[in-house]
Amino acid sequence: MSSESNVDSIGQALAAATAAVATAGDADSLRRIANEYSGKQSALVAIKSSLGAMTDVEARKVAGRAVNAALQTLDAVVAERLVALERAAAGHAAASEAMDLTEHLARRSRGHAHIVTQAWERLEDVFVGMGFKVAEGPEVETDFNNFTALNMPPNHPARSNFDTLFVKYGEPGSTLLRTHTSPVQIRVMQEWDLPIYAVMPGRVFRRDTPDATHMPVFHQIEGLVVDKGITFAHLAGTIEAFTKAFFGSEFTSRLRPSYFPFTEPSAEFDVRSANGKWVELGGCGMVHPNVLQAGGIDPEVYTGFAFGFGIDRMAKERHEVADLRDMYANDLRFVRQF
Repeated sequence: MSSESNVDSIGQALAAATAAVATAGDADSLRRIANEYSGKQSALVAIKSSLGAMTDVEARKVAGRAVNAALQTLDAVVAERLVALERAAAGHAAASEAMDLTEHLARRSRGHAHIVTQAWERLEDVFVGMGFKVAEGPEVETDFNNFTALNMPPNHPARSNFDTLFVKYGEPGSTLLRTHTSPVQIRVMQEWDLPIYAVMPGRVFRRDTPDATHMPVFHQIEGLVVDKGITFAHLAGTIEAFTKAFFGSEFTSRLRPSYFPFTEPSAEFDVRSANGKWVELGGCGMVHPNVLQAGGIDPEVYTGFAFGFGIDRMAKERHEVADLRDMYANDLRFVRQF
């Protein structure tokens, strides 16, 4: 067989294969067609196998290049068709699972986000704008993540039944409703790549009697930064930047020495508005080396700072609410104000 007839046969086989691929309606049929036109029993492979019998070396080279090019073209056509079929299947699945939100959108004026949810979302927006990522964790936690990894000794008062709500799971005292969002910091240090710039908002639980400033179920947001060369000055600057971004340029912040087992040195931070009134918001400090080690981080290489405060209290101060309990009484006269 001449090289011209071989090339003609190759072209015809490729044209037939391309036409067949275009008719494939799903991935399974496409695989069957591809095997039919490029598998061991296909016309193209048969032509390729017959080239060894050609005595004309140059003609054999021409035909060989042609059949290899045809097989490569067929592979590309099959791949392109597979992408199109997968895209069509995904579109069909999305269309079949779509929800009609017309009614929901039409009625959205009937309600709005709760005052605490508004503060939560605004805090996230502010910190994301400062370069932080948002992390979340479970509300039912282990004693290790909630206490031990945070440098709290076995006899720490917070670990007693007077302050903490334990659940009946595993060994007695081993599982509890988290008392702060700090356990998420441990999980982040253990699971995320360094450096870390993260905030952790969430709901927490304590054995508190409800009053104007305390609730047994409330919300916190904590921040964690771990990187090389982090100092207390970075912490102070972050608190000040956050204060102005969240409250306004007329507000400023200050740090007062304090003590927390999971930070050293530690501080309380306050904010002051233009009227000169200082309001305590939360605690902060440099992450204790023991806490870094519990998170799997070498304190000789990395340093970090952490801070935390109550979201409910932020909403209370921002809107000058006198009693925290008012925010959960479901009184529409109160809710509609915000």
